[in-house]
Amino acid sequence: MTALLLEHGPQSAAELAARLGISPAAVRRHLDGLLAAGQVAEREAPAGRRGRGRPARRFTLTEAGRASFPHAYDDLALTALRFVAAHGGPDAVREVAELQLAGLEERCSAAVEQAQRDAAGPVDRAEVVAAALTTEGYAALALSLGGAGSSAGEQLCQHHCPVAHVAAEFPQLCEAETAVISRLVGTHVQRLATIAHGDGICTTHIPAHPPLDPAQHAPARITAPGGNKADLPHPVPAGRASAGTAGASTRSTPSIDRERTPA
Repeated sequence: MTALLLEHGPQSAAELAARLGISPAAVRRHLDGLLAAGQVAEREAPAGRRGRGRPARRFTLTEAGRASFPHAYDDLALTALRFVAAHGGPDAVREVAELQLAGLEERCSAAVEQAQRDAAGPVDRAEVVAAALTTEGYAALALSLGGAGSSAGEQLCQHHCPVAHVAAEFPQLCEAETAVISRLVGTHVQRLATIAHGDGICTTHIPAHPPLDPAQHAPARITAPGGNKADLPHPVPAGRASAGTAGASTRSTPSIDRERTPA
């Protein structure tokens, strides 16, 4: 049914029923499900096309409905970055990656600042960042390491990567994202695993008791309502990461250890 709306544009339930060879009632039941899922929207037919009686309702695809069809965004991004790499080299690709993530960093930074203003005490930045990344579609979770009375830090786990296919060829995207996470939590971090290089989850280790800038609030562990945090009985071993430390970003950034896997 969504394919018919894509191919023929807005249609009424009767028009869809005629094309599909089923009853209008059956079409409306299916449309109800698509409406509830946000894949189609309902609107009145233009005045010139109305007949007698109640105005006909027509159904059209929403952006979410169109997104369910195949797209070539990854191919377009790969083509663009290959052109940038060929003409400007790896540093030019890195600049594009940092520019692409600038808006994400701004929104997540605003979420951290808002959480600090709203909380009665210091907030756990990793938890707030995980919640902000989840809002952006990363399905992120901050996991506590260590047992009772001790802490080995945290792991920020991202279960989805919107640019995984592109980052598999251009690791600068993962490096720029890791730098953003480092600035957001206020300490150096270590990337242990990435979806782009075949791991199931993008995992970033955040050391215990991160040393923040003196002008900032020192973080403490609290549980905010609706926070994305859980205990991790079997964390990703830090030994998986390479011993090398990546270079600093063009902006002032705490040191970051990154797993460098060849594309």
